Amino acid sequence: MANLKTGLVSIRKSLELAQLTTFVPKIPSLDTKPADCYLLSAPFAAPGGLSPSEKKIPKAPLPLSQRYFRIQAGFTNRWQFPYGLSCDLLGTAQANKAFRVCLNETLKRIMTADTPVSLSDEPKIQTSNLEFETQDHSSCLSPQSQKASELERVHSNQAYTNEVIFSHTQKMTEDMEPDVALECLGFLWELHRIYLFKSKTLSQLLISAVEPMNINDLESQHKSKKEGKHNKQSNPAAQKTKALGKEKSKMKKITISLDVQDPEVTRIAFAIALKNLYSTEPEVEEGDVLGVLAAASVLQFPSLFQKCVSIMKSGICSANVCSYYCAACKYKQETLVTDCERWLEVNLVPQLSSQIHLRKLPQDLLQKVLRSPRLFTFNEFHLLKTTLCWTYLQLNPRVQIIPSHETILIYFNSLPKRCSFLEREAGQRYITVFQSLRLHGIISSKHLEDLRQINFLPLSWLTQILSNHYHALENGGDMTLQKDFSMQAVRFGLLLKQEPRYHEEIISIYGFFFEIKAIRHEASAYSFYIQRVKQTDPALSFFTAERSPVSLRQEREVKYEIKAQCLMDGKWREFSTDQLTQKFGVTKASCKSQVLKARIPSIPVYVTYAFLFPSS
Repeated sequence: MANLKTGLVSIRKSLELAQLTTFVPKIPSLDTKPADCYLLSAPFAAPGGLSPSEKKIPKAPLPLSQRYFRIQAGFTNRWQFPYGLSCDLLGTAQANKAFRVCLNETLKRIMTADTPVSLSDEPKIQTSNLEFETQDHSSCLSPQSQKASELERVHSNQAYTNEVIFSHTQKMTEDMEPDVALECLGFLWELHRIYLFKSKTLSQLLISAVEPMNINDLESQHKSKKEGKHNKQSNPAAQKTKALGKEKSKMKKITISLDVQDPEVTRIAFAIALKNLYSTEPEVEEGDVLGVLAAASVLQFPSLFQKCVSIMKSGICSANVCSYYCAACKYKQETLVTDCERWLEVNLVPQLSSQIHLRKLPQDLLQKVLRSPRLFTFNEFHLLKTTLCWTYLQLNPRVQIIPSHETILIYFNSLPKRCSFLEREAGQRYITVFQSLRLHGIISSKHLEDLRQINFLPLSWLTQILSNHYHALENGGDMTLQKDFSMQAVRFGLLLKQEPRYHEEIISIYGFFFEIKAIRHEASAYSFYIQRVKQTDPALSFFTAERSPVSLRQEREVKYEIKAQCLMDGKWREFSTDQLTQKFGVTKASCKSQVLKARIPSIPVYVTYAFLFPSS
């Protein structure tokens, strides 16, 4: 009986051992399996299975009454069987997905107890070991040799970066070794001299480095001719080796250096510029265009420079218009300067005024745009709000969110009241900017009261504005002090982005009501015109009819212009009625202006209606 019990116990232990070996994957040894076997088999080992590359271990016979209990997989909310069953579809799918992704570069650099060395290629490990050796022995070297070792160390540190950047040039330089080393920006760039002639700077550096070597070769050739003239015919093998040596000396590696003083030239941008030396057509991403433009200017790489300029022209937006303008002025690109100014003329109020990028707008550019006759705005008060916001951002450079108009008013209202802001030392530099505004076009009494309370404009300016309004109301709307239409007309605008097809807005000037209209008839056919509205028209709101002054004049002579601007085929197009003078009455025959008709295939459309009441 004792022997029988001992046999049963041994059989039970063997069955348990067989069952354990069935469901636990066998850990391969370092002698038979590669170092990355653990990582590749991990997705399948986690659900309790084996990787496809591992051999299946025969399973032990299961008992007849087998029960399957799920266990929790770590701290996740997924439950799995303790056995590697084929019915665990979720675990199998996750394992297959993880196995297909395989090992990325980040995962290869993980060092664990099982893989004490990096899983990258062996040659890179050897170079890194050599690098540490050179660091240990660098203290024993001379200053010149230390400098050479430092350059070698920088080059080895950037081997991976250069490999990624110039990966597409491997086919072009498959049978060629780099024969030029460029020292620049703390890097040692390995290049091929046949591709350097696209850059005038690099070609000049290369020529200046090759010429002294050629002179030395000529001197050595002259000495060798004098010494070996008598045995010239006796030793042809030596002559052949000398010829081969001369050819090798002609193509030996040359080191050139370039000092870059432009702070816009970053290492990444310079690497992209060098990469384009190997390409037939320049390729630049829009996010790197500023740095690459600066690098192309330093390298004197014309095709790459023009490619950057064309990318900048087609990609102007609120985030980059200010930086593109500064770069265009720096590198004297007049067409790009014009495009940036043109974009700001129509998008200063609709887009840039509501974004934090308004802070980067240079003062001279803002002043130039404000004086442009092509400037689009919804009304003159919107321009004042934009300029106040720009001034606030200049005074508070740490603000990262565009402030509301009420916040700006509270800020200027909190300043000391001994004099207006523009009369102080901090505000005198902004006087020319606010002189470019058409402040006489701010007619609302509420807006004028806000300006008085914040004590921003000088008192003489506010007095002049109110005086102009008083005389205009007393003289039936005549603007006697505003005679230059292109610089003093009061502007209103409509921005057409999408549906509806019918756009209208009612405006009030010195007791006269007008309706500005824009109608889209077809896919690209538009009509723009002005129509006078009678004071008793139900279209007027109660607030407008109650608070605004009303003129009972049956006719009013008006000088006006309707202008529509849009972007067509990458160029700004302008449709205009020119400056017209017409008497507007209250009857249907005389209440409508001339209609501006235009075919505009693209949106948005910026429509400006300019008014000026001459003396009558």
